[in-house]
Amino acid sequence: MTLRLITAGESHGPGLTCIVEGLPAGLALSHEDVTADMARRQLGHGRGGRMKIERDSAEVTAGVRHGRTLGGPIALQVANRDYANWEERMNPWPLEEAVPEVHLPRPGHADLVGTQKFKQSDVRNILERASARETAARVAGGALCKAFLRALGVSVHSHVIQIASVHAPEPSRMLTAEDFAQVDESPVRCLDVDASRAMVKEIDRLRKANESLGGVFEVQAFGLVPGLGSHVSWEERLDGRLAMAICSIQALKGVSLGDGFAVAGLPGSQAHDEIFFSEEHGYFRETNRAGGLEGGMTNGSPLLVRGAMKPLPTLTKPLRSVDTSTHEPAAALRERTDSCTVPAAGVVGEAMVAFVLAEAYRQKFGGDHIDDVIEAVRAYERRIGWHSS
Repeated sequence: MTLRLITAGESHGPGLTCIVEGLPAGLALSHEDVTADMARRQLGHGRGGRMKIERDSAEVTAGVRHGRTLGGPIALQVANRDYANWEERMNPWPLEEAVPEVHLPRPGHADLVGTQKFKQSDVRNILERASARETAARVAGGALCKAFLRALGVSVHSHVIQIASVHAPEPSRMLTAEDFAQVDESPVRCLDVDASRAMVKEIDRLRKANESLGGVFEVQAFGLVPGLGSHVSWEERLDGRLAMAICSIQALKGVSLGDGFAVAGLPGSQAHDEIFFSEEHGYFRETNRAGGLEGGMTNGSPLLVRGAMKPLPTLTKPLRSVDTSTHEPAAALRERTDSCTVPAAGVVGEAMVAFVLAEAYRQKFGGDHIDDVIEAVRAYERRIGWHSS
């Protein structure tokens, strides 16, 4: 059983479309399931003026009837309210008067390489699709995947652990799903109160200096059965699929699974999670350095994935570039932008992790109806003697 997620649309076009294909019939959905994460994606200290215009909401146009999935592709439509201000520049059809082209590619963006690859002279033909605005559609589709996972007892959460030079302290214990209940109350979606305040100050300081900021977010998933993914083929290893999903997010330049790079500097006795057994819990581990992944498969511990985001390439004080029409030195394009979107990127990370996990469940357990999936999962849990702690 294959699960697919496809998006279409441009940043300032009429809207964004997401199609999710492969979810079982009978899955109960609410409007809140589809739209809650879209509002969360717009949160975060450091967002720009665009978020004051958009009030993201996804309308279901296919695949759901009376709150239940039908088993066919689900289509979601996200309107761009800002299109009213861009209708002339982004109209799908030819206009009587030509619209001025953009010839000022931004360092760090898809602008220049995209025009070369697709034989375009207007940078806007590239930047509109390359924009992180596209992630609004991904978050809408990921919300469906999260609803599917919830029906199986799985939850997916995120928090920010670094913005620029400010790091949140490592937690003194393994986190639980309950620890994330109030994360969105932080202006930067950080679980540590002191670090949250320091991150806000860092954003304010660098924003005044016309800088953008990157950082690191962490996604955790709880309730996963052991054995999602596989060790037998490289493309089936869940580690690789998760890494691809995270690095597919705009401006993401690094991914860490579990303790990732930290364990590279440790001796083996300190790098791995020892295995224990009790009648009450079955097999379990007291540490989670592997991030819930061993041999390309989930091992029953919470999944832990981190994404490293670079500073955004659209700066209020543009970097040096070249005018592609004259080849003369010029300042890069300056458009409305955010100073920091790491908190929002964490929500996008949730969506992408949820998609990969939902796809893994669909591949392992199949099922045309959600009841078939649940029955297959429970039978597997009984066979291996596992239950979520």
